[in-house]
Amino acid sequence: MNQKIPNINFMYLNETTSANKSTATIIDYKEKYCVGDIITVQVEMFNYLGKKKTYGGDFLRARIFSPKLGAGASGNIEDFNNGTYNVYFTLFWEGPVQISILLMHPSEAVSALWKARNSGYKYISYTGKFLNKSQEVQTQCGFHIDSQTEICAYEDKKYEELFYCIKPPGVACEAFISLRSMSTPYRNLTNVEKNLFVRSKIGEVIFKQTENIDVLKCMGTSMNVKPKCQTGMPVPFPSGYYLKNHWYPLFCNVSTDEPLSHIHTCLAGKMIYLMGDSTVRQWIEYFPKLLKTLKFFDTHGSGWHKTFIALDVTNNIYIQWKKHGHPFVTYSYFSMKDDAYVTRQINRLGGGSNTVIVIALGQHFRPFPIALFIRRLINVRKAIENLFLRSPDTKVIIKSENTREINTDVERFSDFHGYIQYLLAKDIFKGLNVGVIDAWDMTTAIGSYSVHPSETVIRNQINMFLSYIC
Repeated sequence: MNQKIPNINFMYLNETTSANKSTATIIDYKEKYCVGDIITVQVEMFNYLGKKKTYGGDFLRARIFSPKLGAGASGNIEDFNNGTYNVYFTLFWEGPVQISILLMHPSEAVSALWKARNSGYKYISYTGKFLNKSQEVQTQCGFHIDSQTEICAYEDKKYEELFYCIKPPGVACEAFISLRSMSTPYRNLTNVEKNLFVRSKIGEVIFKQTENIDVLKCMGTSMNVKPKCQTGMPVPFPSGYYLKNHWYPLFCNVSTDEPLSHIHTCLAGKMIYLMGDSTVRQWIEYFPKLLKTLKFFDTHGSGWHKTFIALDVTNNIYIQWKKHGHPFVTYSYFSMKDDAYVTRQINRLGGGSNTVIVIALGQHFRPFPIALFIRRLINVRKAIENLFLRSPDTKVIIKSENTREINTDVERFSDFHGYIQYLLAKDIFKGLNVGVIDAWDMTTAIGSYSVHPSETVIRNQINMFLSYIC
């Protein structure tokens, strides 16, 4: 990953990439395009002084779309590492197409974010709550504690996962009951670097084809017959496209809402375990709209981060959402007795043909050094491999990270961090017999800027999920 990220030192803002000065040109523009054709847009990057950039690493976002048709697809970006990029768009649908290419961050900002992220664990502070008889006491917690006082170490020795709290005087480490987090005022960016992250400089337009490109369904246009969706299939990028607000994967066959229409028979007798962050908690919140007989069981917890359980006794369906373990970023306290790393959650399951696991990790890891995320993914992979040894017919689905809001706290939560984690997850889980739901591609294609995407996205994710297991 270090080799992919530019290592740049700069003194002045006018030396950085300018979206307004940069150019984009459709190569070999044609009057007529057919479904299946590829449009190539060449982007040449210049700085604010009008000087051609000589290195790559700019963070771009590219998509084609048609609001009229409810259509959208991501573009594939090739970086030549000399200030030139080619963006490839496959024309998946008949009708109007618009093109959008955005400069999310210049390469200088990417370099600054990467260095800042990996400089330590100071972006987020944790407060632990312990019970001393009937009195609650608070103390500092985290992945690294710089203190000479006695420390409580909470270790998962098998997977080398560590978390610490300063031990409150006279209180046992086992009395740890709850935890919360807060963003700190700490900043790693220099004053010059901070100027790269004002809102007006994030997501600037480089190219926007405002006039529609009309795509025709030409004679001889072949539509390859795609196989049924199965776990273990390699997933390309882009992995699919929207048309009439329905997601069509490119590597397997999903016909409109057919999986959703058979959801009762598909999920009958299934035990479904959703493990991860609130982007997969959205699934369990949406399921009752599809399964009217599904009812929530009161687990007597509080807050959005409690364990959710939904039951359909008519069709013998069990669905559970449980948050992943550290790091979990939320201002409200959450129970530590209800906390477990995804690796441990997987290890506790016997598995089987009626067991389905969905894993979603990413958003809460963005403010922490990338090594923490890499270690967690490798550990999850090991746990999945062990699960397949004892129960090879268990279905496991990986839901990738999705895009989120553009806000001023980019140092912690920029989509650049999410994109790097998305690439890592694709690499680390490659070769496993798992299904992949490419949420990054799905939210990019639809133009989503919300950590919790719209119901259109959630519905299509669940439709894709059903296509793997039905």
